[in-house]
Parts: sequence; C-alpha cells; structure tokens
Amino acid sequence: MKKFDLNIEKVLEHWTVPHALREIIANALDEASLTGNEEPVIFKNKDGNWHIKDQGRGLRYEHLTQNENVEKVKNPNKVIGKFGVGLKDAMATFDRRKIGVLIQSKFSDITIEKAPKGDFDDVVTLHAIVNSPTYPDMIGTEFIFTGLLDEEIEKAKDFFIVYSGERTIESTKYGSLIENKKNRSRIYVNGLCVAEEENLLFSYNITSTTKKLLQSLNRERTNVGRTAYTDRVKSILMDCSSPEFARKLVNDLEKIQTGNAHDELDWIDVQLHACRILSSQEQVIFVRAVDLMDGGKFLSYAKNDGEKIITVPDLLASKLESNHDLKGNNFRNLNTYAEEWNEKFEFEFIDVKNLTKKERAVFDTKDIIMNWFPKKSRIIKSIKVSEKMRPDDHTGGDALGLWEPSNQRIIIKRSQLKDLQSFSGTFLHELVHAFTGTDDNTLEFEHALTEMLGELAETSLNSSSSTKGKLGLRWLLKV
Repeated sequence: MKKFDLNIEKVLEHWTVPHALREIIANALDEASLTGNEEPVIFKNKDGNWHIKDQGRGLRYEHLTQNENVEKVKNPNKVIGKFGVGLKDAMATFDRRKIGVLIQSKFSDITIEKAPKGDFDDVVTLHAIVNSPTYPDMIGTEFIFTGLLDEEIEKAKDFFIVYSGERTIESTKYGSLIENKKNRSRIYVNGLCVAEEENLLFSYNITSTTKKLLQSLNRERTNVGRTAYTDRVKSILMDCSSPEFARKLVNDLEKIQTGNAHDELDWIDVQLHACRILSSQEQVIFVRAVDLMDGGKFLSYAKNDGEKIITVPDLLASKLESNHDLKGNNFRNLNTYAEEWNEKFEFEFIDVKNLTKKERAVFDTKDIIMNWFPKKSRIIKSIKVSEKMRPDDHTGGDALGLWEPSNQRIIIKRSQLKDLQSFSGTFLHELVHAFTGTDDNTLEFEHALTEMLGELAETSLNSSSSTKGKLGLRWLLKV
C-alpha cells in the first residue's frame, strides 16, 4: 500500500455529487474518444452500488499528479476534459459528501482517505491509497461508488448530450444543431453542457472550439459566458440548411415584429440566412409591416394564390433587396409579385357590338374627344374596353384606365361607360399619359394635365357653335 497526497489546495465547496460524477464520466468518454473504444457503461449492481467503467488504457496513480493533460490539450476538438485536476476535484467532493469510491484498473486499486501530510502529523490532507490491482488483466478503468443516490447519477448523466436524449437536427463542421425539446437551451462543448440559456431557439454542441472558448472553459466548466461561444453558435447556424432548421427559424422570424422571437434572430445575418433558405425551398413573399396596411389588392391576390407571406423588419427588408437566395434568385416582395401577376394577367376585351346601347353611345364620344387633339391623336392606334383590369399601382383597386406604350393602345374598364363624365374623365387621364409619357403622382404629369385642360378649354370655347364644341363645353362645365 502507498499513500499519495492529492495536494488539493482549493476545494470547490459548492460542487455537488453530480458535479463530481460529471468529471468521472467526462474522463471515461474522453478515453473512448482518444482510443476509439466503446463508450463507457454506467450501471448499478445487485448490491446497489453504481459503476462507471470505460474500455480504455487504464488509470495510473500518476494521473493524479497532472495539472493539465497534455494529450487532451493536443486534441481540443476530440475530448471534453481539459484539466487533469478535475479528477482530484471529484475525489475531494466525494470525500466531503461522504461517498465511497474505489478505482480499479490493471495498474492498481485506489481509494481515498484523510491522512497526515508527510512528516507533519498535525496536518491532515486527502490522500489516494494505492494498492496492488485486484484484476491485473483488466481492460479499462472502473469506478465503484457506495452511498450514491439514483437521482445523483441521473443528474450527472444529464450534463452530457449523449445521455440527454436530445435529438440532433443537423451537423456542421463547427458543431451540431440540437432540438430544444425540454424548454431549455443548452450549450455543449464536445458533448458536455457548459451553459444554459433562457431564450435560444435551439441547443448547440460545439465541436470545433475557438481559442477564446477554450480559455473560458474554467476549472468548474459551468456558466461559461455567452461572448465565449457566440461566434461558434452563429457559425453553426450559418452552416445549416435542412428543411426542419429553416422551418423553425423562419417561424421564429415572423415573431420579430411582436418582440417574441428567440435570441438567434437578434443577428441580422442569421435573419438573412433564414430568408435565403426559405426562399430557396418555397414560394414566399417578404413584406414589411407597412405593406400589410396598404398592400392593396395584390396582397389579397397573393393570399388567395396560397403564397407564403413573411413579415420582416425594415432593416432586413432592405438587406433582401441587395441579396439572393441559395439558388441565386432575387427575393420576392409585393412589388415582385405584382410584376409577376401583371405578366400573367389577361384582359377580357369586350367587342363593341356587345356593349349596351347606352355604353355604345358613351364610347362613341371617344372620336369627338380625340379630334380635340388632332396632331397628337396619331400616337394612339386603338382604344379597347375590358371587363376586368389590373390593379392600380397607387390605389390598390382595379385601374379604371390604362395606356400601353408598347401596343400604343388605351384600355378603359367597362364600368366607366356608365356615363359620359366617368368615361371622358378616365379617357382624358390616359390621353395625358399617352401624349406626354409621364407617370401618375409626378409633377410632370400634373403640369401636363394642367396644360391639356387649358388646351381643352380653349378648343371648347372657340368651337362652342359646333357639335363637337357643344359636347366639349358641356363636359367642361360639368368638371
């Protein structure tokens, strides 16, 4: 028998038994990872004692002297543990919590007890008691505990993703995206929980660590600050593209406007990534909150067409205008949809012969009105009547008239033939567009309309004795 002073200078007083068991399980999992052997087994024997056994190379008492395991430092992305002192901290906790422990390997049997420190009988410290091995041919290392409660084992196992029962949604080169089904968001590093968050949409298992993160994995390996792992969490998110991931993220994206989104959606690049994925997988229209209020008929059309409409913040909407989805396509907004709808739109032209007698009389005044502007009338090749019209870009309702420069034609909605005033007002409006090439709601259009009204008044007043003059003056007085 040999007594080995563990030289524990600082005892982690707040550690519970599950914290100590966590270190034993972590070492066993690390050994499996480094050697390629099977995962450790955790079981309770018929006497009620709990066992943790790995299939590794076997623990030596010299391992109790290490301040830092060199092999683990060289393999930061393969193992959970970093500090060799974790085993000694566990031993001190077992002693303080009155848990019996026996460590067996082919090298020795080890227990712990309080004993005088060297030649100083008045100084009692924790020692490892090293005996000859009971099983010299044993494979791996086995910890046998007495006095453990079942719930303490379960709490210890819950630190590890391998025992948590949590499902992996998607794996990336930076780590894994984990389903958050227990209403708790966890950050794992190589499978060990180092932090819990209240408002993350997913849990994360970081397997590609950064220098900053490694430095934050302190002796206790709990409550690691968010700044230490934020970069890796974002990297995992930006590398994911599965349909399930996209659906969950985009569903949360829609909650931004109400302030109920999870913290991942605070990052604009993650918001943009969610939109990229969704746009690549579904027919979707991204709209601003203001579009919901004044989107007009196109918003109703989109809903009726079964389009998925996602409301996004203004900043994100502006980002979408200069970016593309994963397939290289532009993002669709309400304007895009309107253009698509208009391209597919077909007028329902009415043959003049099918107009009512009253409609025909109103429509025939077009020639009189056109004769007021003989020099300009040659620009217009045809005047059509349609039962239905495309929505007006400004009002959202159906346009009453339309000038098509490409076909050099004016199209009037049939409902405007109900009376002379409705028809002539709409017709003159479209004539301004045709003669001047100006757009609605512009100063150029206003000036052109004013000029045309002046010409019309002059023509009507100068020709008041003629038939066309009487008609023109009658229309002018009505206006």
